Amino acid sequence: MLKITLAKDTNVSQHQIILASHNSNITLLYLPKADEAAVKTAQKDKAPQYQRTEADKSLTVLFVDDTKEAHVVAENVRQAANGLVKFLNSQKTKEAVVSSALADSTLLLAFAEGAAMGSYQFLKYKTLEKKPNPFTTLTIANKSLTTADITRLTTIVAANFLARDLVNEPLSYLTAVQLSKEIQKAGKSAGFSVTVFDKKKITALKMGGLLAVNKGSIDPPTFTVLEYKPAKAKNKQPLVLVGKGVVYDTGGLSLKPTANSMDMMKCDMGGAATVVGAMAAIAKLKLPYYIVGLIPATDNRPGQEAYVPGDVVQMMNGINVEVLNTDAEGRMILGDALAYASKYKPSLVLDFATLTGAAKAAIGSYGTIFMGTADAATKQKLVASGNNVFERLVEFPFWDEYKKLVKSEVADIKNVGGSEAGMITAGKFLEHFTDYPWLHFDIAGTAYLMSEDSYRGKYGTGVGVRMLVDFVTQLSATDKNK
Repeated sequence: MLKITLAKDTNVSQHQIILASHNSNITLLYLPKADEAAVKTAQKDKAPQYQRTEADKSLTVLFVDDTKEAHVVAENVRQAANGLVKFLNSQKTKEAVVSSALADSTLLLAFAEGAAMGSYQFLKYKTLEKKPNPFTTLTIANKSLTTADITRLTTIVAANFLARDLVNEPLSYLTAVQLSKEIQKAGKSAGFSVTVFDKKKITALKMGGLLAVNKGSIDPPTFTVLEYKPAKAKNKQPLVLVGKGVVYDTGGLSLKPTANSMDMMKCDMGGAATVVGAMAAIAKLKLPYYIVGLIPATDNRPGQEAYVPGDVVQMMNGINVEVLNTDAEGRMILGDALAYASKYKPSLVLDFATLTGAAKAAIGSYGTIFMGTADAATKQKLVASGNNVFERLVEFPFWDEYKKLVKSEVADIKNVGGSEAGMITAGKFLEHFTDYPWLHFDIAGTAYLMSEDSYRGKYGTGVGVRMLVDFVTQLSATDKNK
């Protein structure tokens, strides 16, 4: 990961970066004298940046439009940082220093975040052309920021990278059992406890959905419980995070087509990765909030004993589900996890899942769809946190009329709701397993990208990690639930 340091001055041997607006008074404190006239011209012309590149030293002035909404300004800075990091790597620049002529010093943190996240590489399986980024160190020159600010930033970025790494791992390594082991490693490193239920325990708990999806697999399922309970937690009733952990999805007997469908299905545990990354960051930051994570995990294959369309599966809470499509497996394993969450009498449950192509079709990769039964104030806080880190949320309707679409003539409910509003009927299916305030986040469009999207990169994005850390930070500051 890109090393980020803090300094009081701008001494640097290779590259200097300055954040400014077109109205900034860039004094000698920030700007080499030789560049003053050219920078003033660039300001006057409303240029996006000024850049001078020499063999051993260069200067970039990034002009920020700080008249927009704060979260939009911060996002523009992150994206500009990502572009500049690509340039620095192309120039084989090893280090740079960034300072600011803007009034808001936190935009330096946004710049560092974009630079760090844009530097992500997954090189584990590269042997022939393993090319680590040359650019390795970014120094922030500022007197008002603190080392705590830098620690918080690097902790969150590292947690995002953990989630990305998990998503990018292939099934040849990351089976359900191995995922539970990776979670144990993360817990030991970050400071949260981990309990892994094996197939025998899962059977004893009567988690019929998880067991049904696992029937076609050669590997056993796991159900992993993550718990972070600080001594001075602000809440007695935990926030529960549930993550879909389908480590690979063929669709089962309702087999997916290969091109642009099955070939990316190692990402179907993106919800689990979100929960693991968020728990790691929250625990390392020692946020005073009690949180439980639940991750049901298996792959979904058309093996000899695979569950079939027409089967009826009894879930953990006793509800009978008619299976009409074995590719609607995520909701089957989430149903058991949501039922299990009731034992904690949670104040709020949030589930994250790459659940439906309908969600991606609806709004693309530009945001995450959410819906559920939590109160309006909670939803507003989550939307605000999503904006803060530019992982935007869009609430979809959750009208009772949609519930009839998952009624079954054979059993209590069926696992698909027809051709309309697939992302909502999936949510309505999940609602049957909740008896507490709950929200469902369908990250199918945002967890895994087939083309590069600025600092989010290509493939696993770790979406949700930064949003959850921001959300829990706000809860830690305001929650009075004693």
